[in-house]
Amino acid sequence: MPPRKPDKPQAPDLAHRWDVTPREAVLIQRRLRRHVEMRDRLDGPIRFVAGIDVGFESGGTVTRAAVAVLRFPDLDPWERAVARCPTRFPYVPGLLSFREIPAVLDALGRLRTRPDLILCDAHGYAHPRRFGLACHLGLLIDRPVIGVAKSRLTGHHGEPPAPRGSWVPLEDAGEVIGAVVRTRSGVRPVYVSVGHRVALPTAIEYTLACAPRYRLPETTRQAHRLASG
Repeated sequence: MPPRKPDKPQAPDLAHRWDVTPREAVLIQRRLRRHVEMRDRLDGPIRFVAGIDVGFESGGTVTRAAVAVLRFPDLDPWERAVARCPTRFPYVPGLLSFREIPAVLDALGRLRTRPDLILCDAHGYAHPRRFGLACHLGLLIDRPVIGVAKSRLTGHHGEPPAPRGSWVPLEDAGEVIGAVVRTRSGVRPVYVSVGHRVALPTAIEYTLACAPRYRLPETTRQAHRLASG
């Protein structure tokens, strides 16, 4: 059975070039962020969740994107794909989607299974321009996506209580842009934010469901092994 065709943007004005300058990339982020959906629009029950992670080879000249698909809720491995593409955009904080998404789209297009929900090792709405990689990817493929990052990019927050499942809001300029979630008791929290088509409470719920034992969701752990292999 051949890989399915990759998902396509649902609106013509979502398409853009990838060979852009950092300044042009910022303008694209500002243009697209108004399309981000911060409410639940899931296509029925969640049966397959996917994690995405990106690494680099050959001194950073090759981008290696990995996607791991797991059954939900048991989180058993189901399918995986890896894609390598030339790295064409420089490392610029806040613009990582322009460096990484071309390879991610290639990897997603190699899958036979269409994930019902994707968790990115990246930020979504918790971004200086409210348009991190998880938002960008979600818009381009029109799928529910969550950003689950290991560290803060912007905003401020208090310390969440120690027990697993505790969380506090991540705020910036008077707006809640994400949640700081304790996925394991007494362990450093993760930063959860909306990518696309998922409300923040739902994003927290699925992040915890995908992280039953470790700090990072199992989707991220599986994808990281592929991206770093």
